[in-house]
Amino acid sequence: MSNPLVHAFFVGRAIAEVVNEQIERTATDWLSELGKFDAEQRENLRQLVEEALARAQQAEAVATNGRTSSSASGGDDVQAELDDLRAEIARLRSEIKQYRSEANPS
Repeated sequence: MSNPLVHAFFVGRAIAEVVNEQIERTATDWLSELGKFDAEQRENLRQLVEEALARAQQAEAVATNGRTSSSASGGDDVQAELDDLRAEIARLRSEIKQYRSEANPS
C-alpha cells in the first residue's frame, strides 16, 4: 500500500491541474465572447454610419434636385441608384447573417 502523504500529494496535484484547465477554458470562452461582442459593435457602428451617410446623401439629393435646373429624369436616376444600393446592402446583410449563423451554430 502506498504512503497516504504521497497519495494526498498526487490527488492535490491532479485537482490543481483540473482547476487550472477549467480556469483556462473559462477565460478562453470569455475572451472569445468579448471578441464577438467587439466585432458586433463595430459592425453595428459601421451600419449606423452607412445608414446616416445614405440618409444624408438622399436628403442632399432631394434638396439640390429642387434648386438645380436638371431634368426630372436626373432625379429619377439618383433615386434608382439609391434603390439599387439599398437592395445590394440588404442582400449583403442577408449573406453576412447567413454566414454568421453557419459559422457559429448555437
